[in-house]
Amino acid sequence: MPHLREANDSITNIDTPERPDPYGTRVWRRTMVHLSGKNRALNEVTVERVGEKEEDALVMIHGYGAGLGFFYKNFEPISRMKGLKLYALDMLGCGNSSRPAFKIHAKKKEDQVMEAEGWFVDALEEWRKARKLEQFTLLGHSLGGYLAVSYAIKYPGRLKKLILASPVGIPSDPYAVNASMPEPNTSTIQNEIIQDQQSTTDQNGTLKKHKPASNVLRRPLPGWFVWLWDQNISPFSIVRMSGPLGPRFVSGWSFRRFNHLPQAESQALHDYSFSIFKQKGSGEYALAYILAPGAYARRPVIDRIQEVGRQTITKPDGTTVKENGIPVVFMYGENDWMDVAGGLASEEKLKEARQKALENATEEEKKRENGSAKVLLVPKAGHHLYLDNPEVFNDMIRKELEDTRKSEQKKQ
Repeated sequence: MPHLREANDSITNIDTPERPDPYGTRVWRRTMVHLSGKNRALNEVTVERVGEKEEDALVMIHGYGAGLGFFYKNFEPISRMKGLKLYALDMLGCGNSSRPAFKIHAKKKEDQVMEAEGWFVDALEEWRKARKLEQFTLLGHSLGGYLAVSYAIKYPGRLKKLILASPVGIPSDPYAVNASMPEPNTSTIQNEIIQDQQSTTDQNGTLKKHKPASNVLRRPLPGWFVWLWDQNISPFSIVRMSGPLGPRFVSGWSFRRFNHLPQAESQALHDYSFSIFKQKGSGEYALAYILAPGAYARRPVIDRIQEVGRQTITKPDGTTVKENGIPVVFMYGENDWMDVAGGLASEEKLKEARQKALENATEEEKKRENGSAKVLLVPKAGHHLYLDNPEVFNDMIRKELEDTRKSEQKKQ
């Protein structure tokens, strides 16, 4: 089970492996990075290349119900890139990070959503300051992708590139359904729980036949599901309340979802998942504030994606400077239950924002313009594309990092 143990709670420090590293000496470490306030710390795994100048940093953040250990097939291949330091984080209140009490103080619904988002992204920004990272590439999966967008808008000027892997919360229309897809029996959150691996990795070409979404209504969600959601009762609460039956509940999901993996890896992921699920509830309670039942965002990404890379930054001396755009990459599995239409629509809005910026730009601003957007599909993969087809996923990520470096070198 290479590199899964590195993310496990029992590992406190990961040093250079005893055997020679054909890609250069690398040091693996796990650290708890303490933040301000009571019981606030982020669990961090880093892969650092020894004896090389650190040119780039990649920060990876996980999705709902996951942890940085889910990226175990990505750490080693991606960190082969010279001059790269890789960081993987458990978001505040998730994985093996600290789990402070989650409380919302805002009264208005929109303010509650923004406060819930801020609970995560403010911790990420505080971590960045602690690590003295001026700029970095941010990769977020699922809910991590949604939060990555929120971070890019709230804390401008810090990202070299934004990579969104099957991001949740893009569409604004809860009735939008891909007309070329079979009518879904379940919501996206339910899909995350019941979908098996075979259905995510078989090549069916569904996304290649993609058509614009129609206004056909999805089948209604079960009443019990909506009630639990509105009561902010998470699936993990049920696992914790089930006592000795908890591992059995988790195994029904984990073994079905990871049945394509070797038995030892599947078992390790099951144990890792259960170790996360059984911990004190914290960050999971933010989900009901951020997403409506069925995984539609209460503050959809599509309504604000054009703001990424277009914020005004106030410098320490009080002067202001406007961002010149950043590259944004959307990645989906070929058989992803997260609708690629959201990524395609976001790509168009980002391109429109770039065109608008260029129309009013000075010659100097045109030279500095850096905005771009594209959508990539990972074959034989579903929502967990980084785990379903890690070889292709890792190659794509390395290429994106290399492209960013080349672009920077041209501007020097």
